[in-house]
Amino acid sequence: MRVRDSSVVTSPKLSGKLILVVDDDPDARELMLRLLAITNASILTACSAAEAFNFIREKSPNLLISDIGMPTEDGHELIRKVRSLPPESGGQTPAVALTAFAHSEDRQRALGAGYQMQIAKPVESAKLLSVCASMIDGSAL
Repeated sequence: MRVRDSSVVTSPKLSGKLILVVDDDPDARELMLRLLAITNASILTACSAAEAFNFIREKSPNLLISDIGMPTEDGHELIRKVRSLPPESGGQTPAVALTAFAHSEDRQRALGAGYQMQIAKPVESAKLLSVCASMIDGSAL
């Protein structure tokens, strides 16, 4: 995954928040980790939907950012499982889908599965940080 850097602006809204990043590609996870680390957020990374689901139940992240195209269990399956949880177990965790598929039907599928937002890859740094901040403060929900 590439990240297009366009005047990265940090957001105090993300400072101290727990963000879970899910991607089966280790380079993509590392890139997201480095990008989000500048916000002073705490970042958890997961390499699979199963690992992410366990983190959501155990750690109660403030935000989930998940790749859609993963083997075994994809991002759509992950968010459907998350949304089946009760609120106190993470069922209402704000969630952003990351995908290389940016057609309107792909966006509708992600939103229909339970994500509130979709961001197309390659990710623009400023856009990602802006979306994360709006998801955490509730203005995008």
